[in-house]
Amino acid sequence: MEGSLFEPTLYIVKGMCILDNDGNRILAKYYDKDILPTTKEQKAFEKNLFNKTHRANAEIIMLEGLTCVYKSNVDLFFYVMGSSHENELILQSVLNALYESVSILLRRNVEKRVLMENLDAVMLAFDEICDGGVILDSDPTSIVGRTALRTEDVPLGEQTVAQVLQSAKEQLKWSLLK
Repeated sequence: MEGSLFEPTLYIVKGMCILDNDGNRILAKYYDKDILPTTKEQKAFEKNLFNKTHRANAEIIMLEGLTCVYKSNVDLFFYVMGSSHENELILQSVLNALYESVSILLRRNVEKRVLMENLDAVMLAFDEICDGGVILDSDPTSIVGRTALRTEDVPLGEQTVAQVLQSAKEQLKWSLLK
């Protein structure tokens, strides 16, 4: 059986995405430019993936040469994709890390409206879990610890404009209430 063994690699995850209950993309990251290089192809794949999984009770599917593990909750579907020869348990641990991190960030209220309000923190969680297809962390508490920034701890020069405005609003509100 020549050629049946693949060279070991750290580039395990091919993509991660969160879709709503209509199959529309909320957040997606693809790490392998050879697989699904354009946004149009990515969205077509996501639509096909959603159509195959939204009524199923399974947790894994092989689709278009990718191993996809998924989890659904209320009105959201979480997906992690890897190559067809990838270990499903590793992909499942990435999926669990993603889901649990989002759940902690959203205070166990995992639904589309709340996720959209906290999309910046969820995007940071994506980046803390996986970078360029390499799994960085699979512990939800450490992921959340690095993504949940508190504006009062961040120096003014490193805050975003939105954070500065929010801080100014809070200070003004407290000065008016005194």
